[in-house]
Amino acid sequence: MNFSIPEDLQMIQNSVESYVKKELRPLEKKIEESDHIAIDVDRMLRKKSVALGYYGHNLPEKVGGAGLTTLGQALIGIELGKTTMALASTVGFLPGALKFTKPEQFDWFLNPILNADKVVAYAVTEPDAGSDFGRVSTHAKKEKGLWCLNGTKQFISNAESADFILVIAVTDPSASLKSRFTMFIVPTSTPGYSYVRSFKKMGWHGHPLGVFNLDNCLINDDCILGHVGGGFEAVMSTINSTRVHLSGRYIGMASELMEMALNYSNQRITFGSALNQHQALQFMLADSDVEKQAATLLMYEAALDADANNPKARISAARSKLYGSEMVGRVADRVVQIFGGSGYVADLPIERMYRDARAFRIGEGTSEILRIQIARNLISA
Repeated sequence: MNFSIPEDLQMIQNSVESYVKKELRPLEKKIEESDHIAIDVDRMLRKKSVALGYYGHNLPEKVGGAGLTTLGQALIGIELGKTTMALASTVGFLPGALKFTKPEQFDWFLNPILNADKVVAYAVTEPDAGSDFGRVSTHAKKEKGLWCLNGTKQFISNAESADFILVIAVTDPSASLKSRFTMFIVPTSTPGYSYVRSFKKMGWHGHPLGVFNLDNCLINDDCILGHVGGGFEAVMSTINSTRVHLSGRYIGMASELMEMALNYSNQRITFGSALNQHQALQFMLADSDVEKQAATLLMYEAALDADANNPKARISAARSKLYGSEMVGRVADRVVQIFGGSGYVADLPIERMYRDARAFRIGEGTSEILRIQIARNLISA
């Protein structure tokens, strides 16, 4: 299998790498300490990303996106993994379900999003429904020509300041899982929509995860994304590419941690020699290097499978996301140990990265769900 990177994708990755270093990294410390990114800063960065052609890079060209391959999206993910979640989200990896936007929805909905004039959030998770999609209880009923939405969504990224939220709701409780749901575009200015609060989190500072309620929220047919009963398809159609993109982020974060560890272990003198001359530390570095390389190969395989429409892409993406998310946690833990007290305190970004890494084993498919998918695939083969 050829894991070489096409020249055009390498140029894009290099460009994003430079952008992260020059534009995003200087903002990290302030946002981390305040656990907040100002709306004007967030929108300004999104506009910069639009100008550079990064925004919506994961969306197909037919809806105004850059149409990057899954591999291209993963390579951008590597560079975004080197900054914080709050800043990475401004670069414009947008909800993949936007590809179902109809032409008549472009002017009032999609175009303002792609121009970063408006921000969209994506809401599936509920208090009683996470990985178990069948437990989604937010529902929508047609009443006098309008859809009436009721329910609660939580742990929703960027809902705090979103202009639109893509909401999955049950429209036919008696239907099979694949046709039970519909995805709705809910403007946050709609009566009946209410933002409740943002959660205080272990990590991902400045990247709000919130909860909102829909209480007899009335919207019309123009706000259906795709078609009635097509919500499950909208969710599942991009889950593989999203997992591969995130796998890239894990590799980028691990690379950043490794670079800091190597530099520090070369400079720090203990018991008369550099830290990297002690075998115990060498083993930590070696294990981290091997695991990062293994995660990279899994990510490349998953990306190439997705781009080739290979039927095994779902399992390749699950393997990549599972291993990568757990790998970066182990690397972060070793790097904290290598730095000792300096790694534990907040003067360096290491403790932030340690905390941030923990969430990756939960979002977009928990490690347990991914293991079940992989095992079931093996058993049924």
